[in-house]
Parts: sequence; structure tokens; C-alpha cells
Amino acid sequence: CRCRPRPSRPCSTFTTAVNVINVTDRAGEYRMQHNALGKVCRTPMLLIALVSSAASTAPVLLGTAGNFAILTKTGISTVPSSSIHGNIGVSPIAATAMTGFSLIKDTATGQFSMSTQVTGQAFGPTYAQPTPMKLTTAVGDLMLAYTDAAGRAVSSSANLNIGAGSVTGESFGTGVYKWDTSVNFNTEIFINGTSTDIFIFQMSGNLVVAAGAEITLIDAGDGTGGPIPANIVWQVAGHISVGAGAHLEGILLVKTHAAFFTGSSLNGRILSQTAVTLDQAVIVAPPSPSPEIGGSGSGVTVAKSDSAGIIVGVVVGLGGGLLIIGFFAFRYYKYRLGLKAATKL
Repeated sequence: CRCRPRPSRPCSTFTTAVNVINVTDRAGEYRMQHNALGKVCRTPMLLIALVSSAASTAPVLLGTAGNFAILTKTGISTVPSSSIHGNIGVSPIAATAMTGFSLIKDTATGQFSMSTQVTGQAFGPTYAQPTPMKLTTAVGDLMLAYTDAAGRAVSSSANLNIGAGSVTGESFGTGVYKWDTSVNFNTEIFINGTSTDIFIFQMSGNLVVAAGAEITLIDAGDGTGGPIPANIVWQVAGHISVGAGAHLEGILLVKTHAAFFTGSSLNGRILSQTAVTLDQAVIVAPPSPSPEIGGSGSGVTVAKSDSAGIIVGVVVGLGGGLLIIGFFAFRYYKYRLGLKAATKL
């Protein structure tokens, strides 16, 4: 397949009394290269930029919205039989806005319902506490995630308006992409990278996927298994239309509605600010970031996601950055003492 080169931002260079440190930011991947002796830096505090740069790039965090395969504000409908692997929920609209599922409410707790079409639970704001409170939080997290994704800076000017929105046959490497139009593809597109690469696709219009079209994930060859749906985000300011038999990968953050036609499928989540309609569709959610919304005793165990790893990585990264700052501050201090001693002599 054709692979689009990874976009990159210009390198930032910091000079110190010991080394010149080049920080290369490639859509969330950072590495440091220690080169030959450089000039004396005016102040070691410039090295703080090194830590800030590394800490500023992160995946789009879903918060508790990540506990749902489908979460909407105005309803979910299905033409049976769909198959949803994960929880579904609506808020602030009532639980009756989940139609076509033949829901059976849990009589023991009253906090959720079940359906033969849902491997998980169904939640609505009219159920017993703490469900309404948790749904309010989840919808708030949905909105925050949408805003976050929409506000990410494009990785490169080459990632703007690719194909004027017609992206059939395109191959995308890690990075942030943006279109000032709708986006569509008729057959196949490729997402190429590693399991830790982040892909964010922003569009001002709609996402329209033709019948039978699909997304193919390609392993970049590092042995990690290739891109994962949890790291692929589609921020859509319009609506999403997925044609019959089509297949998508990733997290769908959609401002209006999402429609999945007969036999279409998604590995990911649908987080919609209006409604979702399904017609014999298959939705498979990746692991959730926290325990099930229903609390203990709801009967479903939701696996942990990479959230803990992300937190550990940030802490380790910040710790390493502080060590670097301390090291060069110490060297700078010794350098200044040397200058003072030389002056006295």
C-alpha cells in the first residue's frame, strides 16, 4: 500500500554548557539526541521547554465516556438484530429513547437494563442512582473529548485537506489531519503505524463511508501489532453515515448523528451529541478506562485500558525531565563557580 510519510514539526534546539539537545516531535513521539559540545546557555531554565514539549502531546482522553460502546444525548435505535459489545447509554433524554433493543430492566438494583443485542448494559437517566449522576459525568466527558480533539494542532501543512476530502486509497501515518470539508471514501483507506501511535482526523463537515468500504490497519513493523482503535479518533462536526457492509476503526466523536446501515461495523466507540441509528450493525468497543458504570454487582467486568500506562509514562517522563534539568543546572552552577574562581585569580 501507499504510505504517507510521517508528518513532523520543526526541531527545537537547546544549547548548554555540556551538550546540544535536539528534541524531535513526530506526532507524539519524542527522542533526545546528545551531540557535540555547544555554547553556554544563558539560563538552564530553558530546559523546562523540553519537559513541556514532551508532556503536551497525549491521546484524546475520553474519561468516563470511555465506559460506553455507544453514548448519545438524544437516543439510540436499532433494527434487529444488531450486536453491541460494550455498554450503551443515553442522557439527558430518558431511557425510553433506546428503541429496538427489547430492554429488560434489572429488578435487583434498577440501575440498568439488559438486551440480547448488547453484551454489556444499557443505562438511562431515569434509572436508579448512581446511574443518572454517572451519565451526566460521562456526557460531560464526551463534550470535553470532542473539544479536545477539535482543538488539536495539525501536525503538518501536508495534512490539511488531503484529496479535498475524497480520500479513497489514501494511507495515513501517525499525526493530526484536518479537512475544512466533508470526508468520504468509496473503497479502502489505510492507517499505518504502531500500537502507541495517535491518529486524529478532524473535519468541518460529514464523514461519509460508501457501502462496502473499509479501513485497514497496517503494522509499521515494530512488532507491536499495528494501530489500535482506541488511538484513532474521528472528530466530525457534521454527521456520520456508514454504508451497508462498510467497516470503520476508531473512536467516533460526532457533533450530530451517526447512522450505521445494514451489516456495517465498527471497532471502536460512537460518542454522539445527538442520536445513533443502527441497522443490524456490529459495534465492538475497545477496553474501558474504568470499572462498569453500574457499580459492583452489575455482572459485567470491564477490562482496564492503557490509562494507567499513560499516567505512569507521564510521571516517568516528567521525572526524567526534572533529572535532566537538575543535571544541567548543576553543571551550569559549577561553570559559574569556575568563572568566579578564574576572576579572583
